[in-house]
Amino acid sequence: MAEEAAAVAASTQPPPQSSVAPLGSSVIPIVNKLQDIFAQLGSQSTIELPQVAVVGSQSSGKSSVLESLVGRDFLPRGNDICTRRPLVLQLLQTKRKLDGSEEEYGEFLHLPGKRFYDFSEIRREIQAETDREAGGNKGVSDRQIRLKIFSPNVLDITLVDLPGITKVPVGDQPSDIEARIRTMIMSYIKQPSCLILAVTPANSDLANSDALQLAGNADPDGTRTIGVITKLDIMDRGTDARNLLLGKVIPLRLGYIGVVNRSQEDILLNRSIKDALVAEEKFFRSRPVYNGLADRCGVPQLAKKLNQILVQHIKAILPGLKSRISSALVSLAKEHASYGEITESRAGQGALLLNILSKYCEAFSSIVEGKNEEMSTSELSGGARIHYIFQSIFVKSLEEVDPCEDLTDDDIRTAIQNATGPRSALFVPEVPFEVLVRRQIARLLDPSLQCARFIYDELIKISHRCMVNELQRFPVLRKHMDQVIGNFLREGLEPSETMIGHIIEMEMDYINTSHPNFIGGSKAVELANQQFRNSRVALPISRSKDGLETDKAPGSERSVKSRAIIARQVNGIVADQA
Repeated sequence: MAEEAAAVAASTQPPPQSSVAPLGSSVIPIVNKLQDIFAQLGSQSTIELPQVAVVGSQSSGKSSVLESLVGRDFLPRGNDICTRRPLVLQLLQTKRKLDGSEEEYGEFLHLPGKRFYDFSEIRREIQAETDREAGGNKGVSDRQIRLKIFSPNVLDITLVDLPGITKVPVGDQPSDIEARIRTMIMSYIKQPSCLILAVTPANSDLANSDALQLAGNADPDGTRTIGVITKLDIMDRGTDARNLLLGKVIPLRLGYIGVVNRSQEDILLNRSIKDALVAEEKFFRSRPVYNGLADRCGVPQLAKKLNQILVQHIKAILPGLKSRISSALVSLAKEHASYGEITESRAGQGALLLNILSKYCEAFSSIVEGKNEEMSTSELSGGARIHYIFQSIFVKSLEEVDPCEDLTDDDIRTAIQNATGPRSALFVPEVPFEVLVRRQIARLLDPSLQCARFIYDELIKISHRCMVNELQRFPVLRKHMDQVIGNFLREGLEPSETMIGHIIEMEMDYINTSHPNFIGGSKAVELANQQFRNSRVALPISRSKDGLETDKAPGSERSVKSRAIIARQVNGIVADQA
């Protein structure tokens, strides 16, 4: 596909020609071929090619205009919406046979190699292909149908027949059908490479034309819009479209063309398009008001003008188009070269797989170790993110755990009393201390498990960011590698969480009271004595009401009692109140 596009792109430089027609016959088929290639590429193509989009409201006469340009009946007809998928119509002029006979046929891109000589079969295939994608109950789809018409009676033109703008949903159409169709139309006509054929019936107000409104939004300068006024023959008596065709109502730089379509009665009576073109010519000749507007009236003039404008448009954008295609080819060539040679032998495939896995491991390690050349400068990632999780998020979550939270003096007193049983204790028992400490240690479990989950998530992100060029060549391998690596990390997360739980349980099972930072009974007495010595002051002399000095307890007795009270307070025992 890339080689074919390269060959086509190499030939897009048109030879110097003096007339538009020879240039059109050489350039437009090349653009059509590129369109077919890009259509097969689907959404991967980002290059917009020149084309003409036909826009108009429902029953504005779009289908009749297209059939008149082709000279054959081939489009679905009906009272409701008929065009329900974009129809890309490529008209290609062929030469007549030596005996003067004509050969006209159509080809669909989705049916390569099959020619349709019966244009009624083309109509049925368009309807069937529309139903296959959009359903049989008036549904609408944005997927294209691509049709080529080969005929000596057409000029080289590429047209896109878009669904008509409808106001009221019918059948399976959603309630916002109008907004969806407008969005679909705008996706085509907003491209600078697209010419707009805005179709408006003459018996409606041009200022309220949906087609011109959309064209004005996409092409405010009017440099890409061609106006088509249909149904001139059914205007009210005493009125005409001369001012419309002259651009005096709503001016367009590319001007307007007026046409007379077949009526519904003509279609029911199987009136041929050739007869309709003769009747159209007779209509304009019989209306003096249209004298001097020969170049603005009739389907033949419309076809000629479309061909000329399209060729000029292609000439204008061709240098930039060629540059974009060449740039895309260079980029694809580099990507293709990065994939290496095709390996068909099993031994070669095994070596290639090991090479890919080795490069993947190196890329993973470089991201974790901070040696990746394409590291992000906007956010922490890889090993730096893991370090941040441990040193900031995890540490902060541990510091937020208050060891005395939900632990009141009443809880401590009750635990001590429960541990003494029916007896009163002289010293504080260790059992209530261990019970209370275990309860607080257990609160460290949730932050630790959360840290493990954060590390797991970051490792998953790292595995997805490991871009190895060879893996782009094998998307299925990449998918399976993601699955295997994800399963491996998940399998490692579960034992990690189990180990974290075991560590917390070990800390709860054995309270290390020999740790230098632990304040035991002797340490508590020592601190109490130190506190007493630091706060010791001369006791004030209290006197009784009668002025006599009260008896003072011996100093040694007061000292022992004070130390005992302070020691009991340090260990959580409140002295009995007298």
